Amino acid sequence: MNAQQKTGTTTGTATAHRVVILGAGYAGMAAAIQLAARVKGRDGVDVTLVNAQERFTERLRLHMTATGQQTAELSIPQLLEGTGTRFVRGWVTAVDAEAKTVRIDDDRVLPYDTLVYGLGGVADTSAVPGAEDHAYTLSSAQDAELLAGRLERLAGGTVVVAGSGLTGIESAAEIAERHPRLSVVLLGRQEPGATMNPKAKAYLHAALDRLGVQVRNRAEVVKVLPDTVELAGGESIAADAVLWTSGTRTSPLAAAAGLSVDDRGRIVTDATLRSVSHPDVYAIGDAAAIRQGYGVMHGTCQGGMPTGVHAALSIDRALRGKQPKPFRFGYYHTPVSLGRGDAVVQFTRPDDTPRRICLTGRTAVRYKETVTASPWPTYGRMKKMPASGAFWPRGGRFTRLKGTK
Repeated sequence: MNAQQKTGTTTGTATAHRVVILGAGYAGMAAAIQLAARVKGRDGVDVTLVNAQERFTERLRLHMTATGQQTAELSIPQLLEGTGTRFVRGWVTAVDAEAKTVRIDDDRVLPYDTLVYGLGGVADTSAVPGAEDHAYTLSSAQDAELLAGRLERLAGGTVVVAGSGLTGIESAAEIAERHPRLSVVLLGRQEPGATMNPKAKAYLHAALDRLGVQVRNRAEVVKVLPDTVELAGGESIAADAVLWTSGTRTSPLAAAAGLSVDDRGRIVTDATLRSVSHPDVYAIGDAAAIRQGYGVMHGTCQGGMPTGVHAALSIDRALRGKQPKPFRFGYYHTPVSLGRGDAVVQFTRPDDTPRRICLTGRTAVRYKETVTASPWPTYGRMKKMPASGAFWPRGGRFTRLKGTK
C-alpha cells in the first residue's frame, strides 16, 4: 500500500482513501465520473462530489436562459447514477488545507485525503462601481432567469451588454433576436471577434448588424447607475437593463486556505495539475492557473473537461503507486452562436491563434449545437469506457514547456 492509500477512514476492515471534488461544472463532473469509473469495483476509494445545487448549469446555454428559452433540466444525481459517487448538496464555505477538511454550509465538515478544486469563476462585478448593484450577470441559471424576467417586462428601451468577449457577443445577438422591440448596445474595449481571422470577423460583424446590435469598440464602462452606464471620457448611455460580461473572478476560498494562487485567485498548479503548495490538492477548470507552452490556459469548456479527466487519471495513477503524467492541451476551435439560426466557428491553432478555416451559417449552427450537447454523451461513455474520455488535442510543440519532452 502506497503513501496515499495509508490515509483515510476505516470502513469495516478496509481503509478508504477519500477524494472530495468541489464544484459540479463541466470540469468537476468530468473528474467525478472519470475517477469513479476508474476505481469502480476497487476497495478503499470513496469519491464525493459537492455542489451548491442539484441542477447542472449549462453555462454554454445561459444566454438562451437569459432570453426566456427553455433548456433541459439536467440533474447532477441522475448524471452520477451508476458511478458510485456520493453527491453532497451545499455551499462550500471554507477549505482547511492543513487539516484537510472542507466546510459545507458552515455546519458540516467533510474530511479528505485528496481534494479536487473545481469552483469556477463568476462575473467580476467588483471592479466597476455600481455593477454589483445594478447589472445582471450570467454566473448561474438563477442569474440568467432574473435577466429573462426583466427583459420580458420591458415594452421598449435599451439593453447594454458590457463586455465584447464570446459571452457578450452571444448574449447581445440572442437578446436582439428574441426581443426586437429593444435596442441592444454591445460595449467593449476590443472589437467583437478580435481574435478571429478576417473572414470570420467580417461575418460576425455582419450578423450583429443584421440583428440591429449597436457595437461600440474601445468603450470602457467606469460606473453603472440604475438607468445609465458611464463611460471613460464622460459619455453616458441610458440603459433599461445592463448585462455584465466583462471579466471573471474566482472564489476567494483557495487563497484563504493558504493555497498558492495567481493574481486572479486561481490555484497555481504543477504540470500534473497538483497545487504547487499543497500536492494533495488538484485544481481544474476555471479555478486553475495551468501553464502550457503558449502561456496560461483561459477558461473554456473545451479545456475544462480535459483538466477534470486528467486530474482523475493523475489521482488514479497515484493511488496505484505510479507517477502522474504532465497535462497538455491545445485549443482547436471557437464556436460562437449568433441567435438561433446563425453562428460562426473559428478553427484555431493549439495556442488559440486563428487558422484560415472557419464555418458560418447553418453549418456552423449544427457544429455549435453538437459541441454544446457533447458533454452528456461523453459522460455516458466514460461510465462504461473511461478511456473514451481521455482523448483531446495535446497541442504538440505549442504546448510543450521548455525542458520537458
